[in-house]
Formats: sequence, structure tokens, C-alpha cells
Amino acid sequence: MTDAPTIDYAPVRPRLVADFTRAKVLGIFALLVTVCLITALLSPHFYGGYNLENLLRRTSVYGIISIGVAFVIITGGIDLSIGSVIALTGCLLPWLVVSAGWPAPLALAAVGGLAVCLGLFHGLYVTKVGVQPFVVTLCGLLIYRGITRGFTGDQVQGFRSGHEGLRTLAVGRIPLPGVETFAIPVPAVILLAVAVAAAVFLNLSVPGRHLLALGRNEQAARFSGVRTQRLIVLAYVISAALAGLCGVLFVLDDGSAQPSLMGNFYELWAIAAAVLGGCSLRGGEGSIFGVIVGAAVLQVLRNSITLIGIPLRLDFAFVGVVILAGATVDEVVRHVAARRRAARSAAGTAGDG
Repeated sequence: MTDAPTIDYAPVRPRLVADFTRAKVLGIFALLVTVCLITALLSPHFYGGYNLENLLRRTSVYGIISIGVAFVIITGGIDLSIGSVIALTGCLLPWLVVSAGWPAPLALAAVGGLAVCLGLFHGLYVTKVGVQPFVVTLCGLLIYRGITRGFTGDQVQGFRSGHEGLRTLAVGRIPLPGVETFAIPVPAVILLAVAVAAAVFLNLSVPGRHLLALGRNEQAARFSGVRTQRLIVLAYVISAALAGLCGVLFVLDDGSAQPSLMGNFYELWAIAAAVLGGCSLRGGEGSIFGVIVGAAVLQVLRNSITLIGIPLRLDFAFVGVVILAGATVDEVVRHVAARRRAARSAAGTAGDG
């Protein structure tokens, strides 16, 4: 009888990388505080109850999809289909409820099941067929958008001023005792639940530690007995499922969805938030708290642009700068770590001599 394979959980990369990730998360948190303070000084509307509540609601929804894509990035993959998954699920829900006459619980279950199936398709295609994640999810981006525009006839889908109980999931508010001007949006509670579950899974569970090991060195993890393909599939299922959840929240918040516009470029915001929050595009590194802070920074910047009067079309410039900066920092850390490793190896060799 042979012993069960084991895996060494010691970081494949030097401790420098983990320390830098924590430092980057603290740095981005400091940036969030700084941007909030500067915006509050330039515009008194920033700290108004209405603005803060809306900002928290939008940050919560974008934070959820950013957590989803973070799991994929940790494996060393990418998910470009998020925006189209949001459009598909966001348009399908009102279409099923209003046009097809489905009961709301059944429609929600169908939409959620569809999102899970899309993630399963992505993961299986990447692991079993061997096509690169970039190609698989890029094709998904195109296919799901086309399907959405097809079954809706490219017409706006909405709830026609009905189903207010269902819309509570997105527009509901939890009052705070003694505070009349501010309430906790329901999506913030959903984000908290998702974030806690994701953090516990990633940091405290064996599969979560396997996922990090997979991202650092897939071949080594596989030789150590980790079922890498299952974990990759799981990561894509989580990403698509959370995108589907956000598609539901977006359409319930707005009350309607335009098939050709809903979710456009949302994958860029999610990827930018994950990278800004400490996820390495090379895989193996990530912080759920950092991802949420990254999403908050991007949404506060968008809000600041509006309040201060800077043209909103600069949004995409911020996204591009963030992704480029994250990739650059990751590359710098890799080179620094390699030099440190070489220096220690040389010093050890000299000592042995």
C-alpha cells in the first residue's frame, strides 16, 4: 500500500512576493482613503447619504464579479466573458418572468443554473480540449452577446413597473438605528456573504490552498496529487455564477436591460479591480479583501470624475492604466525575486566551498 501523495504548501515563490502582495493591498487601501478625502474636499456632495448609498451599492455589485474573476486569475487564467454573461442573465430574467410568464423563483433558478453551466463549459473546454482561456472566454463574450440579442430581438427587457418584491434584492435598504439619511443596501450584505465564503474557502480550506498552489506551479501541484483540472473548472464555475448573480442584481436595480449595451466592458472593471487588489496575472496570488478594495477604488474614482466634472469617457483610460500598472508591478517583483534567489544560491554555493 503506497502513501497518499502530499503537497508542500510552502510558497513556490519567495516570501518577498507574499509580503509585497500584502503591502500592495495596504497601499491600495491607503489610496482609497486618500481619494475619498480629496473628493470630499472638492465636492461636498460626495459624503451625502444618497451618494454614499449609491456608491456602496455599485461597489458591492462590481466587487462580487471581481471576486469571481479573481478565482480564475489565481489559477493563471482569464475570463473575458463576464460582461456577456451579465447581459445574458440580466435580459433572460425579465424575459422569463414577463414575456414567458414564469414564476419568479423558477426564473431565478433557471438563470442561476444557466450561469453555472456556462462556467462549467468554460472550465471543461480549457481543461479537456486544451484551448487557451483567453480564446474560450473571448468566444463566449461574442456568443452570449449574440444569443442575448437574438432571443430578445434586440429589444429592451424590463419588469414593466411590477415585481417590486423581487427587485428588493437589488434596491432594498436596511435602515440603521438613529440614522435617517443612510441605509445599508441589500447588495452590500450579499457582497459580505460572498466575500466571507470566498476568503474562508481560499485561505482556510484544503481546496483553496490547492488552488493557490496550482496557480503558482500547475505541473508541481499535479505531480503532488492535486486534481488541478477540477480546481480550474471550479474557478470558472465560480466566476460565471457570480457574474450571473450580478446580471440579476443589475437588471433588478435598473428595472430594465438593453441587450446590446448591458454589461459592456464590465469584465475590464472586474479584472482591473482584481489586479489592483493584489491578484497576480501570473497566478498563485490573491486577496479577497484586496479585490474588494480594488473594486471600491475604481468606483470611487468613477464617482469622483462625475462629481468633480471630469469627462466620464476617461473611465476606460483608468482601467487601462490600472491593468498595465498591475502587470508591470508583477513583472518587476518577478525579476527582483529571481535576483534574490540567484544571490542566495550563489552565497550558499560559496559557503559550501
